[in-house]
Amino acid sequence: MRILGWMLVVVIGLTLSGCATKFKTYDGPEVTRVVIFKNERKMYLFHHDKVLASHDVDLGFAPRGHKRIEGDGRTPEGRYLIDRRNPNSAFHLSIGISYPNEADVAAARAMGKSPGGDIFIHGTTPANRGKGRDWTAGCIAISDKEMEEVYAMVRDGTPVDIYP
Repeated sequence: MRILGWMLVVVIGLTLSGCATKFKTYDGPEVTRVVIFKNERKMYLFHHDKVLASHDVDLGFAPRGHKRIEGDGRTPEGRYLIDRRNPNSAFHLSIGISYPNEADVAAARAMGKSPGGDIFIHGTTPANRGKGRDWTAGCIAISDKEMEEVYAMVRDGTPVDIYP
């Protein structure tokens, strides 16, 4: 009887641990565009003209205006693409945004500066939970649970429009 009890505990434990994965699946409509409104602190996932999901976002620590140079704490504005994924991100999960584009690089170089890079939509870290709004270095942050959904829904190559 004891052996059966222990076997039951092991089976339940293995079953529950499988449910705890951060990698979700998605079989709904394709996300054709991600739209972020910085002033509203909102991100929308669209399938053509239909909103599939919306999320509150945190931005860079100096969110007003377009990102110009590395370290300015601003979140970029303009049209970019999802260009990479990081399943091992320090921020739970992350998907990369194709900042800087050619115009961003040229503008920063004209100032004798680097445009920076590594702009992502990502989750949080224990150190950043509860810090309030606008704590990133220029990225777009959402909750870890939301990031799991976004990571599953959004594919590389998806356009991202970031508005003031």
